[in-house]
Amino acid sequence: MDYLHRFVFGIYPYIALAIFLLGSLIRFEREQYSWKSESSQLLYRGQLRLGNILFHLGIIGLFFGHLVGLLTPLAVWDALGVTHNFKQVFAMSAGGLMGGLCLIGIALLLHRRFLCDRLAANTTWRDKLVLLWILATLLLGLSTIVVSAQHLDGHEMVLLMSWAQHIVTFRGDAADFIVSASPVFKLHLFMGMSLFVIFPFTRLVHVWSGFGAVTYLGRAWQLVRPRG
Repeated sequence: MDYLHRFVFGIYPYIALAIFLLGSLIRFEREQYSWKSESSQLLYRGQLRLGNILFHLGIIGLFFGHLVGLLTPLAVWDALGVTHNFKQVFAMSAGGLMGGLCLIGIALLLHRRFLCDRLAANTTWRDKLVLLWILATLLLGLSTIVVSAQHLDGHEMVLLMSWAQHIVTFRGDAADFIVSASPVFKLHLFMGMSLFVIFPFTRLVHVWSGFGAVTYLGRAWQLVRPRG
């Protein structure tokens, strides 16, 4: 097996995960004032609401779709009577829907950020990097639907699932499963893993705060009374 392939798909995932976790922790400890989404609403509100809603709806759906689709053991799907063919078609349909919403959303966000002079002047290179990186990863992901449509037997899907499950269970033969996978899938995986590498150094860290916001649902009511 090629050493580059083994490194990218057998070792690099752990490097990306380490940078993602440790980098986020270090940034939270040292740069808490930069721990924010850096909203641009005050500079220009146009297309922000629609773009944000579509982008976040799509990317959250894609994240949990990948999480469940890749990490649920095949034995579970088999026990539920879900065939590989059905799972692949469902994944293509759901991924296409969520990916389409995300693509429209990010296109609106990119349009307002690059074509509005006030926003462009306040956009850092890190903002541009993360938006363009997500766009490239998304386009590659949508391209995999075209590749998958050429063979609906679910074979390549099973290989990708085996790779992901062997990675999270720290088994050293993970890279072996996707040697024959399409280059589009491999590039999509690399871009997706690299997104975790740049995560701690961009505004993406606000995602952690989003998970923490769930605790608000269990908090007691705050009663505010006017004076007098």
